[in-house]
Amino acid sequence: MAGIYIHIPFCKQACHYCDFHFSTSLKYKDEMLQSIRKEIQRQKHYLENQKIETIYFGGGTPSLLNSDEIDKLLETIQTNFELIAHPEVTLEANPDDLDLRKLRDLRNTSVNRLSIGVQSFFDEDLKWMNRAHLAKEAEYAIKRAQDFGLENITIDLIYGYPLLSDEKWKQNIQNVLDFDIPHISSYSMTVEPKTALAGFINKGHQKAMDDLQSANQFQYLMAELSVNGFEHYEISNFAKPEQYSKHNTNYWRGVHYLGIGPSAHSFNGESRQWNVANNAKYLSALQRNEIPFEIEKLTSENRYNEYLMTSLRTQWGVDLKTVETAYGTEQKSNLLASADEYLDKNWLALTENKLVLTQAGKLYADLIASELFITENELQK
Repeated sequence: MAGIYIHIPFCKQACHYCDFHFSTSLKYKDEMLQSIRKEIQRQKHYLENQKIETIYFGGGTPSLLNSDEIDKLLETIQTNFELIAHPEVTLEANPDDLDLRKLRDLRNTSVNRLSIGVQSFFDEDLKWMNRAHLAKEAEYAIKRAQDFGLENITIDLIYGYPLLSDEKWKQNIQNVLDFDIPHISSYSMTVEPKTALAGFINKGHQKAMDDLQSANQFQYLMAELSVNGFEHYEISNFAKPEQYSKHNTNYWRGVHYLGIGPSAHSFNGESRQWNVANNAKYLSALQRNEIPFEIEKLTSENRYNEYLMTSLRTQWGVDLKTVETAYGTEQKSNLLASADEYLDKNWLALTENKLVLTQAGKLYADLIASELFITENELQK
């Protein structure tokens, strides 16, 4: 099984914190969609005839597309790839796009999962982020989607920014619970270089993010969702039983995927490649029937470190049997020796021959992973 990711590089406006690739001009939207369809055709052998289990429209803002445009992309995928009977098809959407007509039209496409970018249910927070929607629009979008039978919904929430008091954070979470949403993706506000937020902070116009606030709000999120029946199946993702995102879960479990569109990444187990993050260069290359990408061949050490990083983020953890089979008994022993410090701190647990982050350890996931990484030529097998 494999997945396909389609990057739609357009947004109505730029959120202050976002560093994803997009343009706020829709001038070349038709040409871009034609080029994306052409790339799908040219990449039909990348996944070596594996069946497609998931399709994910990300961005940017894919909900800017109408149903005919979505259908044409899906038809091109179906023509060039073999799909399972009922693939998971996710569309990222901004609440202000999900009016009655859009939802009615989506019901007639193969989209069966919505990822709604709510971020907050408070207007002052949305304005601070420079989001395009209002809090009421988010509430209406969720209700309307559910009324139309689109119940496989995930929403995004952000925590750890200056305007978000603990009381407001508790209310955001309660709103999600009241809507009976089956899946939540929640992220700490990060300050990426070259974003408007970074510029505001550098010029002293905005406070820096508070790590302690972020940690406290993350801990509250974990505790509150746990008592309400959610599984914390990945650092930033929570789901009711069996309601995981199949597409993103496959990323974390090393399943192969093809990325289509400017800035999209692909992985086939042996290499990783990424398309140019420039709309004009992407369009120009596809006009010449070329795909503008760079490629990195993965060494054994690359694959080992990536397995550690992605597996540690999940509730399934690092399988020591997998490590032993792929990299040898000595490397398994080396890993356990390196993990001793974090087992002693109760940041890691050894359960059923798997290294799994504890709740306390989830606060230090990136640190732990980096400390367990190996450098080039360390593997003995």
